[in-house]
Amino acid sequence: MKTDDHTSPCSSEGHAPACADLGVSRREFLLSAGKSIAIVSLASLPGYTLAQEAGQKAKLAKYPRERIGGIPDLETGVPVTLQYPYDSVNCLLVKLGVPGGGGVGPDDDIVCFTTICTHMGGPLEGTYKPEHQVLGACPMHLTTFDLTRHGMVVSGHATESLPQIMLETEGDDIYGAGVMGLIYGYGSNLEREI
Repeated sequence: MKTDDHTSPCSSEGHAPACADLGVSRREFLLSAGKSIAIVSLASLPGYTLAQEAGQKAKLAKYPRERIGGIPDLETGVPVTLQYPYDSVNCLLVKLGVPGGGGVGPDDDIVCFTTICTHMGGPLEGTYKPEHQVLGACPMHLTTFDLTRHGMVVSGHATESLPQIMLETEGDDIYGAGVMGLIYGYGSNLEREI
């Protein structure tokens, strides 16, 4: 289509413009559309929320501080089972041998997670793989969780990370002090009196 200097390719003589000049170049429009698509795509990833995009921290339910183990009692790659924050919630305390998200101890490699799959409550006891620092695969739908990265889903049907027990140390003692994530089977992880 041929145009002269004072007409737009979007207009025709005697008619209202078919498109308006919004002051945005085609390049700017495409770049902003690309950013929008990227944000929507990230938001659709399992375990990703727009709150993470904004840098907000995960919700942490605080529970009474309770001694759950000792640093000298742990061997690298050998998990210890325990109950926290309730007697009905089984957990796994393990020295990974590599730094882990939320890890404590001299090497930041001691972590603790619940052992119930977040997808449908499948049992994860006995599924720790020390060579990969993962828990799983769940016997129900094969979900596997990365214990070095706050229990995030590696594969399988679950969309939520494994709830992590927040640990504190005092000397050689290890204490549970809260839970990050919703414990499977509970409606909420509100702070409660035990």
